Amino acid sequence: MSQFKTIDDLDVAGKRVLVRADLNVPMQDGKVTDTTRIDRTVPTLNELSNKGAKVIVISHFGRPKGQVVPEMSLAPVARALSHSCGLPVAFATDTVGESAERTIAAMQEGDIVMLENLRFHADEEANDKAFTVKLSNLGDLYVSDAFSCSHRAHASTEGLAHLLPSAAGRLMQVEVESLAAALEIPQPPVAAVVGGAKVSTKMEVLGNLSKKVDVLIIGGGMANTFLFAQGVDVGNSLCERDMADVARNILADAQKSGCNIVLPKDAVVAREFKEGAECETVALDAIPSDAMMLDVGPASVADVIAKLEKCKTVVWNGPFGAFEIPPFDAGTNAVARAAAELTKAGRLISVAGGGDTVAALAHAGVSDDFSYISTAGGAFLEWMEGKKLPGVEVLRK
Repeated sequence: MSQFKTIDDLDVAGKRVLVRADLNVPMQDGKVTDTTRIDRTVPTLNELSNKGAKVIVISHFGRPKGQVVPEMSLAPVARALSHSCGLPVAFATDTVGESAERTIAAMQEGDIVMLENLRFHADEEANDKAFTVKLSNLGDLYVSDAFSCSHRAHASTEGLAHLLPSAAGRLMQVEVESLAAALEIPQPPVAAVVGGAKVSTKMEVLGNLSKKVDVLIIGGGMANTFLFAQGVDVGNSLCERDMADVARNILADAQKSGCNIVLPKDAVVAREFKEGAECETVALDAIPSDAMMLDVGPASVADVIAKLEKCKTVVWNGPFGAFEIPPFDAGTNAVARAAAELTKAGRLISVAGGGDTVAALAHAGVSDDFSYISTAGGAFLEWMEGKKLPGVEVLRK
């Protein structure tokens, strides 16, 4: 993190520190159902509290579109945060204005408060200067701990860093360091696993990676489009036939860059998409016209694992098949477990991210065995596309 300031560069004792966290967590019946994002920002909050800061947590929740929506209040999140931190967390019923000012004025050193949902104000997403100034007046310092929101130039993710002395929180720090180790300054050879349903949603990712990595492993529904582009009859499989020319261009560009693109060698097919559906493993030239490719077969798994065994770094986004429904989780599970074993043996740096990816790796039981797993979705994808993220760039020294 030599290019970025961190908490180590700030004198926080007695200071009001605005901490932008991403606490947009799953909620049901007014209770948080998954505290992963809360738990990941707790080290930053507790460290600041222990150093005598007055910690003011700001976050968005849901998409209220600039309106006050009671069901999208952060009050239940404040209660969950208090439980995770092991400290009281006071709650202000607005983001700016009298409630926020009164709650902050009552703080002692080490206290933590949370302000109401940023997106109850339309000016937040508009990165409105007047709103940003109001926010900045509530703090003396700004700490960004929301990598997952850093692809958006909002008041709380980008604007505040122009008005207050700023630094990366511990979660932001580990995200940036881990991603840099995976693509910016990786140990070669480097592999990328890109899965998911559609080529059209990851064109820029594939294009950028084909110029940066040694091995590009394509799985999921998008692999069907690449196979179709090469003349394979994929039957009734999910396939973007109108993207065939794009797929061929990506293959050609990869060849020019010296990137080896790896596609499935066999397929697990079924005529029904449901748990326990009757299925079979077939060669690519034997896919029945009325069947769907729902996972990669054992030859594909063996090929991918052999490639990973020769690499030092892998960055992973997307599953190989319909991992949510057994038996179509077998391919993703097998490759994930092999990557985890290589990581534990010290032979592979493994960095993964994106919602489906996090779920797939958890399903495979390897969440604790990868070098780093990012909970970021859009920010992780835009980073894989090679884009500069405004919420990260603004923190550079």
